Amino acid sequence: MGQRHPILVHHADYDAASVPDAHRFPMRKYSIVAQLLKARGFGFANPHPATPEELERVHRPGYVSDILNGTLDQKVARRIGFEITPAVARRARAAVGGTTLAARYALLHGAAANLAGGSHHAGPDAGAGFCVFNDVAVAAEVVIAEGEVKRVLIVDLDVHHGDGTAVIFAGREDVFTFSVHCEENWPRQKPPSDLDIGLPRGTGDGMYLMTLRKGLAKALDLARPDLIFYNAGVDPHQDDRLGYLCLTDGGLAERDRIVISACRKSGVPVCGVLGGGYSKDAEAVARRHLFLVDALTDQTADSAQTLKLTT
Repeated sequence: MGQRHPILVHHADYDAASVPDAHRFPMRKYSIVAQLLKARGFGFANPHPATPEELERVHRPGYVSDILNGTLDQKVARRIGFEITPAVARRARAAVGGTTLAARYALLHGAAANLAGGSHHAGPDAGAGFCVFNDVAVAAEVVIAEGEVKRVLIVDLDVHHGDGTAVIFAGREDVFTFSVHCEENWPRQKPPSDLDIGLPRGTGDGMYLMTLRKGLAKALDLARPDLIFYNAGVDPHQDDRLGYLCLTDGGLAERDRIVISACRKSGVPVCGVLGGGYSKDAEAVARRHLFLVDALTDQTADSAQTLKLTT
């Protein structure tokens, strides 16, 4: 992790689709995140869009083809929540490519983040809940297939259960899925992850963080991973439109510090993705997403200082 700044991945197509802030999914947050980080002096690595072959590692070829060719059935498109335009397809491919690139950088440098991603409702046969392709699942499959890692842990702290990811990796010994979510929230059907913690509606900072610490320690012990993907969705925030939990800004920031610190202490590389966050105020959501970058920056600085003192 001997970098002054963590390695961040961004692509202009993350905000390719014309989605107004009034839409439940504030897509403009991605460009705002990039603007805020540029103002702080950050630069970005630029990913290549995921190839059809990479997408087909976890998704049915016919579904991939329908997204890329604009032939998706309207009923399926409604479950996703977007009209599947060429811009939406470009955005989805770019986000998957971004998480895959960030995973590779994490393996090289100890930590990295994709400034998009976390599309955990996309399953093998279809997308749902604003998720077209499951970027973390594809990236995990790619690095496993290339022999870069043998075991992966997915830490999913988006407020919604990671149902698509759970289905994709059900029964797998090389991928351990861990989800902390609001039990009363969507999706109604929650196929089991390897470790699920469903919290009651209204859970606040204290109970959430205590539960996370215990669950994360258990997940790390059971998974014994070579790489960790961290879905840092900010929709557990008390002001989120779709969240139903009651974390404050301070609680979200501490959550991200807990996860990134645990990864560093365990010596396991971590690849962060932004996950969900829903508000008519896209800038407010974007600023909450910066807590992940803050946590990565703090750990990067600590690692660089430790390296300096020991060399």
